[in-house]
Amino acid sequence: MAIVVSDTSPLRALAHVGHLDLLAAIYGEILVPPAVADELQDVSSGFPPIAVSSIPAVRVQAPSDSRLISRFQQELDRGESEALALAIEVGAKIILIDEKLGRATAEHEGLQPVGALGVLVRGKQVGLVTAVLPLMDRLRDELGFFMSSELYDKVRRLADE
Repeated sequence: MAIVVSDTSPLRALAHVGHLDLLAAIYGEILVPPAVADELQDVSSGFPPIAVSSIPAVRVQAPSDSRLISRFQQELDRGESEALALAIEVGAKIILIDEKLGRATAEHEGLQPVGALGVLVRGKQVGLVTAVLPLMDRLRDELGFFMSSELYDKVRRLADE
């Protein structure tokens, strides 16, 4: 399987709707940098803390290129910056990332960004998720997960719902 790195938001979103299991089933092992592990456990974020060690097939690995991290941090937060740097260092093809600017940066760096909604759609395509629409509604209504009406409609079509 291809190497996959994740930022914080997709992990938090999938945890919220009870589908962290999709990561191992779809991608195998997922790498996260220390900043993402820290963000997931940060109680001041207002979200329930998530221990990376409790997520099947997720492993923490630190990126080593501090200059690359610093370059990304000019526009992105530390978790996104470390995740992008790690993805580049390990030769990942896919990065799990939701934020618009982070996704654009990933594409610019030759990575394929996949968000939480993309993981849920893929889960439905392989028969691990029965319906994506109620999960999207929960993310939007309960977690404040932003999605444009265009994205909502696109995901609804991709999920065939």
